[in-house]
Formats: sequence, C-alpha cells, structure tokens
Amino acid sequence: MEQYIVSARKYRPATFSSVVGQQALTVTLKNAIATDRLAHAYLFCGSRGVGKTSCARIFAKTINCTSRTADGEACNECDSCRQFNENRSLNIIELDAASNNGVDDIRSLIEQVMVPPAVGRYRVFIIDEVHMLTQSAFNAFLKTLEEPPSYVVFILATTEKHKIIPTILSRCQIYDFNRIGIHDMVNHMLHVAQQEGIEADPAALNIIAQKADGAMRDALSIFDQVAASGYGKVTYQATVDNLNVLDNSYYGRLVDAFVKQDVPSALLIYKEIRSKGFDSQFFINGLGLYFRDLMVASDPSTLSLVEATDEIRAEMAARAAKLHPTFIYKAMDLCNDADFNYRQASNKQFLIELTLIKLCQLLSPSPDESGSDGGQLKPLTASSSPQAAATAQIPPRTPAAPAASPQRPVQAPQTAPQVSQRPAAAAPRPPEPPRTMPRQPSTGHSYRMGAFSLNRQAAATSADTSAKAEAAPARTGSYSDADMDTAWRKCIDRYSAEPVIANTMRSITPERGRGDDFTLRVTSSIQADILEKEKPAMQGALRDLLGNDYVTLLIELSHAELPSTLWTNDKVLQSILERHPHVADFIAKYKLRMI
Repeated sequence: MEQYIVSARKYRPATFSSVVGQQALTVTLKNAIATDRLAHAYLFCGSRGVGKTSCARIFAKTINCTSRTADGEACNECDSCRQFNENRSLNIIELDAASNNGVDDIRSLIEQVMVPPAVGRYRVFIIDEVHMLTQSAFNAFLKTLEEPPSYVVFILATTEKHKIIPTILSRCQIYDFNRIGIHDMVNHMLHVAQQEGIEADPAALNIIAQKADGAMRDALSIFDQVAASGYGKVTYQATVDNLNVLDNSYYGRLVDAFVKQDVPSALLIYKEIRSKGFDSQFFINGLGLYFRDLMVASDPSTLSLVEATDEIRAEMAARAAKLHPTFIYKAMDLCNDADFNYRQASNKQFLIELTLIKLCQLLSPSPDESGSDGGQLKPLTASSSPQAAATAQIPPRTPAAPAASPQRPVQAPQTAPQVSQRPAAAAPRPPEPPRTMPRQPSTGHSYRMGAFSLNRQAAATSADTSAKAEAAPARTGSYSDADMDTAWRKCIDRYSAEPVIANTMRSITPERGRGDDFTLRVTSSIQADILEKEKPAMQGALRDLLGNDYVTLLIELSHAELPSTLWTNDKVLQSILERHPHVADFIAKYKLRMI
C-alpha cells in the first residue's frame, strides 16, 4: 500500500512555473540565473506558507543544473538535479535557525563554507527563520556573509524581517513575497482535486482560501481535512461545518431583517449565532466586512474587489442593488463603532444587540428640521414614543440672545403708583438686536425653578411663538415698577433650589430703561454668564407674571470698581503674609504665584 503524503508536501512546487502567486518574483530569479547575474546573498521575506523555502530550493537546484530548459527551469535529468530530487545533494545545505541559533552553530556553518562543491558550480546555504539567530551569532556571521567564497550563495528566509539587524539586511538582495490571493489558491486547489480525483465545490474552496489567510500551505492542509471528512468530496456545507465558519447566509438574513426593521428577528439570529459558539466580536467584524462587500458589489467597476466566486459576486450585486448606498455606509460605521467599543464594554452582548437595533432603525424615515418627511436615510433618535418625540421637538438649550420681542409703541418710563401709558401715535420700536456677552464654557447643567423647568418652558414657548402669533395677540398688560419688583422676587423664590442663581439675582435690581426694557447690571463675567443662560427662562416667567409680552431683560457688565468686600489677588496674598509670615519663604522656595 502506497504511503499517504499530505497535499502540502506532495504538491510542493518543484519548478519556478509551479510556484503559486509569485509570478513577478520568480521571473526575476529566472532572469538572474539566465544572465548569470547571481548575488552572493539573498533574503526571502514574507508570511508563512507563501513559498519562501520552496523558491530557495528551486533556485539552488536550478543554478546547479547543467542543462537547463529553454524557459530557464531545471532539467531534472542531470546528476545534480537527480541528487537534489533524491535528497542526497551535498551542494545544498539547510539550517533551521530556530533551533540552531547560537554562535557555535554559525561557526560550524562557516567551516562548511570553506569546502568547495564536488559536483556543480555552487554550494547553496539555506538558513530558515534567520531572525531567530542571537546577536552574537549575527555578528559572527557578518564577515562571511559579506565576503563568501565565489562558489557560495546564501539564501536567508524569514517571516519577521524587522527583527534582522540592519548590517545583515544591507548585505543581501531582499525579495518580499506576496500573500497568495484567493483566486490563485482556489485554482491551485482545483488542480490538486483533479489530480486526486476529489469532487470539490468552488464555493467550498473559496471558504478554505479565506480561512487560509494568504498561506497556500494552510489552504492545502485545510483541503485535506475537509476532504477526509467528506469521504473524498469537498462540499460547501461540510466545509462550513468542519471549519466552524460563519456562513454568509446568516449575514444575508440579518440584512433582510434590517430592511424590514424587524428587531426581534435580528436579535434571534444573533442568539442563534452565539449558540453555535461564535465570538461576538468575530460576528460584528464579519457583519462589517459583509456590508463592505455589499458596498463594492453595488458598482460593477469594483465588483472584482469581492473575493468570492462569480456566483457569490452576482448574488452580492443583486442584494446591493436593492439597498440605498447611505444605508450601507451608515451600517458599516455602526459595525466599526461596535468593534471599536467592544473591548471597553462591560456588557458586550448588550453592545452588539444595541448595534443590531440601530441597524434596524436605519431605514426608518425621520422628519427633517422643517417637519416634512423627505425620505432621507436618518437613524432614529433614542425613542420613537410620543413623549420622546415631543421632547425631541424642544429646541436645545443654548446661551444665545433672546428672540426679538414683538414690535410695539415706545413706552415712557414710569414710577409707582402711575399706570403705564402707551400713546397710539408713537413710532414702533424696532426689535432689540442680539447682545453679545463674555461667556465661560457651558457646564450643561439644567436649572429648574421649583417643580418645573423654566428653561424648557421658555424654549417651548419660543418655539411656538411664530406658530401662535396670528392666533393669539401679544399681551400688553399694564404694570408699575413695584409690580416688576414683586415679580422679580417671585422669580428668585422659584430658584430656591439653585442657590447660585438665586443669590446672583438677589444682588441685582432690574433698572427700567426705555419702554419695557430692564437692565441687569453685574460686575462679574461669571454672573453675566449665569444670567445669560437663564435669561430666556426668567424673561418668560416675568412676562407671565406681569401679563406683558414686551418685557425684555438686558444684561450689562459694569466696569465700575469692585466693592470693598471683594479683594484682589494681591490683597489676599498680603493678608495671608500678615497672618503667616513664614508662607513667604515657602512661596520663594517653590516659586509659587497666585492664579
């Protein structure tokens, strides 16, 4: 009975033409041999299973072949080729630097370098995983590598070029091997299947190629595994089951659920995926890549970027044609955010489920700012309930200047107990322009008066003013300065839960100006900032208390001298030094200053 040999060894390349996925590199090596322009040292770099060691052996055999073919390949007939094929050639020496990485191993190799070839022109030394050599071994090897005998060729192979010292790199011709493409791997596995009499589904081979991650050796090993489980057949379902691969059919079902806005179905599919043992981060990464494939499949010019069979590409293109591009882009962004936040999330399952819910909402129509449904693709807000919708309509709280009051005749200043007079013939007063005040960064706090928020009430009133202007005329109730003082104290009482605002208001008395304008004079930019943020709420409350929609508050920052109760930094420091003189030494020693 013939001994079984795994495909990765049985179908290992023996000629340059049989090397998979490295055409440009093999052509360069063949041309160098044909023109007899051989370097004394080569460095083959690349990931695992891409053909570094195989190319090194083919190169060593070819340069010693005495009768090469017309296309520059080894003849496999001469003595040198036969010795190489029978593993008895003395001209090709291989050293595994992973287990022979010391100075003594390199010295032994240098001793062999001094022996000329008995048959052929060159002695070739192949050092695999050369990055594993120690620093001392590298240093011992430097001189020989730079000036070897004329009959010696060194071929170094490594998967981690960055670990090799620069003095070694500078003495070698460097060849970087590419990762093998999925298409090349599928074609090579089809060739192996034909040679072995195995029925292979191209879709299954595509899954194997993706799992191999650019390594032909890994692909052939997986191929043998699946073929053994299927009794000589490599089917799609057997491949998915053996490799525990998350089939694209799951992602397709999820996309259908997203389009139908079917949250329960999406969550149940995710539960089914978890029950099969798939990691949630692996799943969300796969979903993001699936949307990426849908994106490139939506355009015929980029359809080739989908690394799959022609049938799968056509299926992806048909599905992508039914989706809006904006939906695909937003879905990719959500999957990327979930992957980015996955490691920091304390409840990872909840993070993925929340992402799936958001994906289901992407196609839900969301009204634009004008209130019309433009059919745009906008993600929904946190809730679609009527209460949340009502809250979403409230404009955000900003420190902008208040809206201009309705135009009305100019009103002369009053003093109690006189009643406000409004001559009908007076010219209308133009709207008050917005005033700009010095601002500190907003803290985002929401100040409330008693049991309700004046902020929200004023914002809602401001939002509805234009809509109700025709239905309800502006209130023009008469009031005296005493009434204004009473209303101001009531506003202060409503801020009892906010002592900072209440104390600021107590230190100010509204000063009546022209008509219904009242100036609030402050001596601190912090006070101005507090009042500026609360002005819409206070102004709305005063208008309600006085029954007049023309009451307007103006904030003015006074540049007068500070009261005697407020100390400057210098005065504070002087007081400290008078009480504690030793503080001066401390300040001088550490070069401190008041801020």
